[in-house]
Order: sequence, then C-alpha cells, then structure tokens
Amino acid sequence: MPLKLDGSCRCGRIRFSADSHAPVPFMRCYCSICRKTAGGGGYAINLHADKQTLKVEGKTAVFHAGLDDGRGGCRVSTGERHFCAACASALWVFSPEYPELFHPFASAIDSELPKAPSLVHMMLSSKAAWVEPEIGPDDKCFDEYPDITLEDWHRARGLWID
Repeated sequence: MPLKLDGSCRCGRIRFSADSHAPVPFMRCYCSICRKTAGGGGYAINLHADKQTLKVEGKTAVFHAGLDDGRGGCRVSTGERHFCAACASALWVFSPEYPELFHPFASAIDSELPKAPSLVHMMLSSKAAWVEPEIGPDDKCFDEYPDITLEDWHRARGLWID
C-alpha cells in the first residue's frame, strides 16, 4: 500500500494529501528555479506522488518559470509550481508532460518521511557559488539531469511501495 503524504503551507490556508509509491526524499535539485522558489539550503527536494490521489483544501497560486532557450531568449515552462499566495510556501510541481504524477516538495510534507540511504545531487552546474553540497560516499552527482528516475531509484533499492 502506498505511503500517504500529508502536507501544508506555513500559514495553514492550504492542506493537501496524496499517495506515493516513492516517498524517500533522496534527490537534491540545485537548479536556479528550485533554489530560488523552494530551496533555502541551496537546493530543493521533490518527491513522487500519484496525481489521481491528490486532495487539496484551499486554492494554490501557480508559477510558470521562464527557461533559457539557449539562443538568448526565454520560453515559459509548462511546469506548474504550486504555492500559497498568502505565505509563499512552495508546495508541489506538476508537469502536464507527466499527467499521472506530481512532485511535492519534501519541505511541505508534514507526515513522517523515510530517511534516504544515499542522495542524488542534480543540476550541480546551476548551483549558487555559496552552496557546498554535502556529498556522502554513496551519493551520485550530476551536472544536469540524473540518469535514473525517481521510480527507478526507489525500485533499485527495494524502497518502492506497492
């Protein structure tokens, strides 16, 4: 049975819950979007949850980040970053390219989460100069996106919850 995630914003105007088969907070994203919208430590940790099970009390605001198109321009991301308009707490990211999933920020989860046996550090090429990642002996590091998905990481370690 999947783990039920319960989350909320800082002021309590928004509460949400969802089921997760992959609830271990193992992947630290250092990209400028995550870092600036949700990552006080210089990174953000996204979880993996089933969009069909998402229940929300309250109305979230949505931010679509601008992305460098590599040609000096900018395009708007399809990714929806949900947050509380009252207290600015980052809550989750939803990408229409993967409609069955959404990615709650571990920092917004109130229920107990399992401890990760190792970490993945991603988007290190975007990290702020002041950030010194704490990299463990079994951690994996990537300048951009990792070569493993949230689901695959959990399954490889026997942490996937059916």
